Amino acid sequence: MTETRLPGVAPIEALWRAMPVTRMLDNGVDYADVLTMQRRTAEGVAWDEAAEELATTQLERARSAERHGHVATAIAAHRAAAADLLFAQMAFNFDDARKRALYEAFAEAVGNAAALADPPWQREEIPFGHGRMNGWLLRPATEPIGAVVVFGGQSGWGAAYLPQADALLRRGMAVLLAEGPGQGETRMCHEILLDVDVRAAYSAFVDRALAVAPKAGLWGNSLGGLYAATTAAADRRVSAVCVNSAPAQPRLLQFRTFAEQAAAMLGTSEPDAIQDNFDRIAFRPGADRIHCPLLVLHGEADPIVRAEEQQPFLDAARDATLRVWDDGEHTIYNHAQERTAYVADWFADQFAGARVPGSAQSPEPNSAEVM
Repeated sequence: MTETRLPGVAPIEALWRAMPVTRMLDNGVDYADVLTMQRRTAEGVAWDEAAEELATTQLERARSAERHGHVATAIAAHRAAAADLLFAQMAFNFDDARKRALYEAFAEAVGNAAALADPPWQREEIPFGHGRMNGWLLRPATEPIGAVVVFGGQSGWGAAYLPQADALLRRGMAVLLAEGPGQGETRMCHEILLDVDVRAAYSAFVDRALAVAPKAGLWGNSLGGLYAATTAAADRRVSAVCVNSAPAQPRLLQFRTFAEQAAAMLGTSEPDAIQDNFDRIAFRPGADRIHCPLLVLHGEADPIVRAEEQQPFLDAARDATLRVWDDGEHTIYNHAQERTAYVADWFADQFAGARVPGSAQSPEPNSAEVM
């Protein structure tokens, strides 16, 4: 059977490379849905259609659970539907009508879960520049010890990181799942692209985090780790920062998916303009200093970010911890549960003021751990 694809949509093999099973599980896709996705795409069904079918089934399950008063099941099913829709829209790098519709459905599914949660999650719209930036604020049942702003890079944004939010909430922290410049609804609805002052934009998220908790942390994944590091260097209010698999000086990679996503974030397909903007927002060795505790995560099997590309972050911090997984994929997808627990524990320790490896109280200010 021959797959029918829209112009500009990558073949199934490329989509599975960009969105491997480990990544899907990390972002909350139900394993049964992963298996069905593999079968349906092998049968020739288009990626977005297969994922949307799965989301429809999960939404039907969620509505049935709600009718019977099974709130926990309904929340789980709405979240599973949201995860399916998240990956459905990833088939399209540019913001055509199909991608926008799928992302709107993703946000609606998240909103369904948000309304049922206890306490309910709050939809955030933070004024910035000529528009607004979007996100979701999740609070623990008790007074939060701190708030962590979690965000992604070029393709996974906001509520994609609900599994990480779960871990932070269990440890008494509030979580702000942010869609920054060039990301999600911030880009698609409010047209805030990556040509703005990125440090100022994420400092606006810090403003919101500090309105709900006494301390604020930043957890940036993939290219978002660069934004986390530069914001921490510019904003002394940040109490702790985690950089997960990010280059300090980004470059335009010769992968079609990466190049198209970078173009969509900036609003131009001109390679020189994209690289010039990368240079503009890059971490500045010798000029940028990170004054709060820093945690850097790296996977030796990462095909996108090399270890030396993260070294400038470590060099800029007095209090730095490096955690390396020998077989780690990009953003450590293949050790997701361990990675998330490790980072959540680390933020909890920073907010509590506990002694941890790499703290200024330790004999050696910087530390490394290899798994």
